[in-house]
Amino acid sequence: MKGTKGRRRFLDYPRQGREGPRRWLPSWRQWLGLLSLGMLGLAGLFAVVYAKIDVPDENELAGKQATVYHWSDGSEMVSVGAVNRQNVTLDKVPDSVENSVIAAENETFYSDAGVSLKGIGRAVVSMVSGGETQGGSTITQQYVKNTYLSQDQTVTRKVREFIISLKVSNQKSKHDILRGYLNTSWFGRDSYGIEAAAHAYYGIDANRLNPSQGAVLAAVLKGSEQYDPGLSKANHARAVARWEWILDRQVTTGKMSKEERAKYRTFPEPRKLSKPTSQAGQTGYLIDVANKFIKARTGLTDKDLARGGYHIHTTFDKERTRRLEKAVNDVRRKEIDPKHREADDFVQFGAASVRPGDGAIVALYGGPDATKHFSNNADTSAVPAGSAFKPFVLAAALQEEVEDGEGGEDGEDRKTAPVNGEQTPAEKLGGALLMGQSPPFVQAGKRIGLERIRDLAVQTGLRKESMAQLEQTFPLGTSAPSAIRMASAYTTFANGGLHQEPYAVSGMTYDGKKVPGLSRPKAEQVLDAKVAEQVSNSLRIMGWLTLGRDGGLGPEQPVAAGRTEPGDRMKSAWFIGSPSAAEPGFGPGTGAKTGKVVRPDRAPGAGDSNEPTTAVIMFRNKAGTPALLPMQGVGGAKSKLGTTLPPKVWQAYQQGS
Repeated sequence: MKGTKGRRRFLDYPRQGREGPRRWLPSWRQWLGLLSLGMLGLAGLFAVVYAKIDVPDENELAGKQATVYHWSDGSEMVSVGAVNRQNVTLDKVPDSVENSVIAAENETFYSDAGVSLKGIGRAVVSMVSGGETQGGSTITQQYVKNTYLSQDQTVTRKVREFIISLKVSNQKSKHDILRGYLNTSWFGRDSYGIEAAAHAYYGIDANRLNPSQGAVLAAVLKGSEQYDPGLSKANHARAVARWEWILDRQVTTGKMSKEERAKYRTFPEPRKLSKPTSQAGQTGYLIDVANKFIKARTGLTDKDLARGGYHIHTTFDKERTRRLEKAVNDVRRKEIDPKHREADDFVQFGAASVRPGDGAIVALYGGPDATKHFSNNADTSAVPAGSAFKPFVLAAALQEEVEDGEGGEDGEDRKTAPVNGEQTPAEKLGGALLMGQSPPFVQAGKRIGLERIRDLAVQTGLRKESMAQLEQTFPLGTSAPSAIRMASAYTTFANGGLHQEPYAVSGMTYDGKKVPGLSRPKAEQVLDAKVAEQVSNSLRIMGWLTLGRDGGLGPEQPVAAGRTEPGDRMKSAWFIGSPSAAEPGFGPGTGAKTGKVVRPDRAPGAGDSNEPTTAVIMFRNKAGTPALLPMQGVGGAKSKLGTTLPPKVWQAYQQGS
């Protein structure tokens, strides 16, 4: 005992010879010991995990199966074929292309251990904290993800990627890893691998790519949805900037001389985008809308979908889609004559049908042919709504009166009642809507507030990003919603103020298993039911004024409709209509007879009517120019009656066989 007196033990507490809080703080030796133990523990854990995780067999790209899109009745719409991929050896890939890829993706490829601790750490921290997924993987890690693992963004997958990348780096040569990476990477345009990408972007074999073209393909590796220059002007600008950076980077790293770099000052424009012939007609537009819905709801990307193996059940009705296309073609053939009328040049149509019961998009017309006209006119947000926007202003005015009149101190109605038959401001606005008058709507914008009108339009179904600037003319329809969104928003009026988000996919499986995330949000009450009913009543009168009492659909089936007016600026023509189960009344607030409301919880076809609301749009746009052309004289109208053509399309669609 005597010999041990005064000896300090490693974990002696409180520490002798220290005062105050320092008696309870570990010494530097203790900190060092704990750190060493922790590092040994982590090393041991890593050794165990490293030993347990084997390099799996190369995964078979699911794209060797097709992805099948189905109509709403379950029948097959189209089968998008196997992955567009052709493996090539590195001797078929120019050195300049390899150098571009390495400069863009992993400058230290030939000297690193195959992993990036910094990139892994950043990705893990971001995923754990719920942030966006992060890049920063080495070429080896990306090759491992493409070849051995799924595309899931999870911590577990990242850890497996790290371990397998270390093993692959030890087992395979850099030559083999780079070859595998170039053959499995996604370049967009349905292309996996450098050979398929060379054909998709430049129509040549990979061995004929020059350094400038190779730099473009290296640029799209960062993400074709953001860097394929053919997708948008913003993409083009990003692609050019990255192309320049990749070429400059090769000069910096000694892979290209300044003299060689000086040869490539003009961006090598890729070929125009194209779709396979199986997506001709409306099919390509339908697939685009379905894929957009899937990507927004599930987080899947174009790259994921291009791998194939999915069965996608859409909401599109085969017969309605055929009828809608035929209606547009028939009206175009009868009314549009660009050979003899200059005003008929560059006329375009778009249309979409949305079922009020649940928000299903049952048909659309995106253009004459998806393999030739790539912009989807049913989903474009570049065409002003004009007077077809006015019902939202009327709804905002009516909603304001309802909210202002919801009880005073004793629950009494504070709304000012009309005196001697005098109309309320909202009732006057309803009359102005039917008469095609614009000044009352500008005045209503000042009285109600433009923000309130905008917010109500968004709540009923329009997208906020399609709303115009809040200027004096905002209530007159300067915003540019898509046909899909206009049809959806008008169903909110028919549904008693309940809004149901439009959807294009009812279900989806991968390898026989259900893909989660496609469940639809519940309907939301965004308008007072009486307000929606009053707006619907005005729209029924609008349909009667536009199409006649029965709209050509039968004596007992009037039409609720919105439209652009001849007095609009004539850069677009709209008609939004749906068969109504009620007789038209005489405007909001008159106690006129109104129809029964279709509720979203009704099964399709149940009750009075679940006929879809259909928005038809017409405009003139010369390819490659941003500005819309004037509509005056379209269809031979002497001055301003080009607006008659969308109603004709709607009628032909409803009557079609």
